Amino acid sequence: MKFLDQAKIYVKGGDGGSGSASFRREKFIEFGGPDGGDGGDGGSVVLIAAANLNTLIDFRFQQHFKAERGRNGMGKKKAGRAGEDLILKVPVGTQIFEEDNNTLIEDLKKIGQKIIVAQGGKKGLGNVRFKSSTNRAPRRKTDGAEGENFWIWLQLKVIADVGIIGMPNAGKSSLLSVLTKAKPKIANYPFTTLDPNLGVTNYSDKEVTLADIPGLIEGAHEGTGLGDKFLRHIERCKSLIHLIDITDEDILENYLKIRKELSKYSSNLLKKKEIIVFNKIDMINDNEINKKINAFKKKIKKNIYKISVVQNTGLINIKKLLINNVYR
Repeated sequence: MKFLDQAKIYVKGGDGGSGSASFRREKFIEFGGPDGGDGGDGGSVVLIAAANLNTLIDFRFQQHFKAERGRNGMGKKKAGRAGEDLILKVPVGTQIFEEDNNTLIEDLKKIGQKIIVAQGGKKGLGNVRFKSSTNRAPRRKTDGAEGENFWIWLQLKVIADVGIIGMPNAGKSSLLSVLTKAKPKIANYPFTTLDPNLGVTNYSDKEVTLADIPGLIEGAHEGTGLGDKFLRHIERCKSLIHLIDITDEDILENYLKIRKELSKYSSNLLKKKEIIVFNKIDMINDNEINKKINAFKKKIKKNIYKISVVQNTGLINIKKLLINNVYR
């Protein structure tokens, strides 16, 4: 299934049904009087956060959504049937914005959370409503109101506990594949990952959701590479795994480049708990590993973790660390 994290759609509530201006006409009944019924309320367009959805692809090819209109009232005081609501299911984590794509209407963070985005029109009134002691035969009735209609934007921010960030080819997708049952595309060239991938890792009867996002490079905030828009998918994460290829020539420079791109997107990303992990330790000798890590630690005063995804080295420690960070 293709991943889509943004969509613009048109929503319209159903119009209300009009009231009836009817009079009772029956044989041998001289004074029948008004008997026009009310119309029915128009249906509303409702968005609901549903489980087992992780893309907005359903809104790519269909962009117009209209709820059912209310039926008109009839004689014999028969009210028109109300229009049915139109229920649109979206992934958990979907944000709803006004047409300017900037003003937030609602953030659907929980399964079952819902919002009416276009209210149906109110029903019209039949002439029986206007009968009085001074007006025994009113011909007045009202039309149903129009339903609300808007263009809105849907933006998906993936719900995950931990985000995996780093340069292209650092091994992010490979790490996700060995920690979880996810099967992301893995290949030996940059930008293999074009869309975020999700997976769930288990340890000690506890679960942590991981999000692997496309690789960042210098200048991503200016549109270089794949840009930085996909960083919205780690905004909700509690922690970040910063995965670094230890075989790179200058690991400190690459680390600082990623941190700079995070800051250009949002300073809040720099405030998240960061787990620095060096990958591919199977590809160089121990002396070279220690030399690189010691030089790195002189500048960055943080804990360092070493793994080899290929040889499954150090992965249990990473699982324990993730569980402790999320559940503490």
